[in-house]
Formats: sequence, C-alpha cells, structure tokens
Amino acid sequence: MTNHASASGSFRPTRRLFLASAGSFVAWAQMPRFAFAGTRDPRFVLVILRGAVDGLAVVPPIGDPAYTALRGDIAVGAKGVGGASPLHGIFALNDAMPNFRRRFQSGEALVVHAAATPYRDRSHFDGQDVLENGTNGPRLAETGWLNRAVAALPKGDAVRPLHGLAVSPVVPLVLRGAAPVFTWMPTDLQATGPDTAQRLMDLYSQTDSKLAQAFSAGREIDRMAGGGGRPGGDINNQFRTIAVGAGRLLAQEDGPRIAALSYDGWDTHAKEGPMDGNLDKLLGALDGALEGLAVELGPVWKDTVVAVVTEFGRTAHVNGTDGTDHGTATMALLAGGAVRGGRVVADWPGLAPNQLYQARDLRPTTDLRAVLKGVLRDHLGLSERVLSTEVFPGSLPVRPLNGLVA
Repeated sequence: MTNHASASGSFRPTRRLFLASAGSFVAWAQMPRFAFAGTRDPRFVLVILRGAVDGLAVVPPIGDPAYTALRGDIAVGAKGVGGASPLHGIFALNDAMPNFRRRFQSGEALVVHAAATPYRDRSHFDGQDVLENGTNGPRLAETGWLNRAVAALPKGDAVRPLHGLAVSPVVPLVLRGAAPVFTWMPTDLQATGPDTAQRLMDLYSQTDSKLAQAFSAGREIDRMAGGGGRPGGDINNQFRTIAVGAGRLLAQEDGPRIAALSYDGWDTHAKEGPMDGNLDKLLGALDGALEGLAVELGPVWKDTVVAVVTEFGRTAHVNGTDGTDHGTATMALLAGGAVRGGRVVADWPGLAPNQLYQARDLRPTTDLRAVLKGVLRDHLGLSERVLSTEVFPGSLPVRPLNGLVA
C-alpha cells in the first residue's frame, strides 16, 4: 500500500491512515525527469541501515597491523578466523556479501571507509536524526536532506503522478519536507488480513471519496510493485521483498526516480560473528536485497546509484559478549551501473591505540556528507552552492568527493 504526503495540499495523510507499524520503503511521486541528465534518466536509492553497522566487520582492514589483536575472535578475515576475502588494498569484504563482491569486481560498486556524519556522541536516536536531517546536529531541522534535494532538482518532463495511501509508518525524516512523497510496504509484511484492503475500499467509497481515490491509487502501486513475497518469510525474504518491490516501481517508465529504504537490526552488541553471527545473517540478507533491487531495475540499473549508509560505527574493541558497542566512523557502500566502482576510497586513519578516536573508535576521516554531495552533484545535477546551503545547510567546508559517478 502507499501513502501520499504532499505539501501542495492535494492530500495529507492523518493518523487514521497509518494502519501498520513496520514500514520500510518510501519513494517519490510526481518526480520530474532531470533535465540535467542528458541521455541518462538517473535513479537514486538511499538505503539506511538502522542500529549502527560495524564497518570494521563488513569491510575489515586485514592489512592494518593492529586489526587482529583489536578484534580477537571476531576479527573477520584474520588468519584462523576467516569470514572475509581480500577486496582492495589492505581491505577485505565479508564473505556474506558475494553479490556485492561481484558487482565491485565488475566496477559497479565501491566502498568509502572511515566515514561518519558530524555526530560524535553515541545515541541511536540522535545519530539517525543527524544522518537524516543533514545538518551539523540533532533536532536542527524538521525536514530531511533527501526531500530538500528533490525540491532543488532541475525540472524536466513531468512523470505521471502517483497517489497512494500509507499502510505503513510515518514518512522517515530524511524524506520529510515540501516535495511530495508516497510510502509503500509489501502487503505480506503488513499487519492486515487478506480482505482488509477491500473492506477499507468499500468503507472509504461510502464515507470519503478523496480518501477512497488515494487508497485506490495505493492499491495500484501495490500491483505495480508486485505485492510482496512469501508471507512469514525469514529475514532474507523480508529484506529482498522490500528491495524487489522498490525496484519494480523505480523501473517503471513513469515511476519514481528516487527512493529510500531502511532496514533495522544492526545494533550488534552480542554474537556479532563471523560465519554464523548476527551480523553475518544481516549482511547476507542485505546482499540478497541489493541484488534483487539490481535485477528488478533491469535496463535502468546502468543509470542507478544506490547509497548504503548508517548513523555511526561501532567500537574498535570487542565487548564482553562477542559484540561491539556504539562507536564513530564506519563504511558507506555505493552500488549501481552509474557508479565508478572497483575501489575502496579511504584516508585510512589506522587502528593503533594512538590512532583511535577517543581511544576506542575508528577515527572518521571522511564526512559522509562529502560522499552524498559527490553523488547528488554528479548523478543528479545539483550545484555545490545548493548542496552546501539547502540540502546540507552549514556544510560549505565539506567539499563533494570527486569521481564517484561514472
């Protein structure tokens, strides 16, 4: 189902419309085609991993002399531990992500390491707020940077408007703002019975024609997205179902061009891995989801950039339960046919005791906003002035990273 939230006043959802509580996909409707793009009709997908991902376990720096001693039994990729294979330079990639490795090797994916938002404390709530509001601190904006980016895009030919109804949670902060959005979640992940949609349609048709119209449009988007996957499926199925549905919508000629997905559960304080730990299972599910997205995008994959980000990293040291605690820097992943991939981009700070941030975390050397600015400038055509003043206000000293987009 879908939800359409528009600042234009055509339709605004209310609490009565939010019938389920585990939504995961939001995409844009009424998107312009980007006049900037020339021959390319670009798609951009933001994937937020909520819970703070351990970048040292996803892309372990196996060539750093301090790495193995720091991580001990969960030193992914270290001799005698395994779970990762060499990728580029001193870095390896967790073996739970074979599809991402294949995309990396074919030049369709890259890693930015030792990256972080400006946030330097360890609250998930505040960290995600900064990640999504795009400012220098928590609660400094009520709108999200992705919404502001869309509002600032150069205008092209209009895409057919899509209207819908939320049977999902509130629009995430990163997408709140003046630009119109709709939300969608797979029917099989919704907390409703199989006949609920038709009963609601009957009710709205008799009581609220505008609501009925929006609800009908939402059911149409469900049909376009393919509904959902196997009911009650495991985490692999759930992650993949969300991505596949998003891919089907984005691949439509008149569908959205920008989308945001989020996956929870990355707060790995215990039994992190490798091989059969909690992080391995999550990475395997993410890998399948990203590949499902790529397959569904089909011919438009070549015009797509997918950015995978999280609110902050985890401690360099292991805690007492074979996990890690809230840290600072981590990695970000880029994938897509429009990515100039096959590289790990890092100003590597090192893991020796005197190189750690506050003697406990991977030190951040790249501002995550520089990564996003580089993509938004070179893939979507936003100017550096707009990026520094409107999309990421107060970030003028943070220059876009060059060369991320082919």
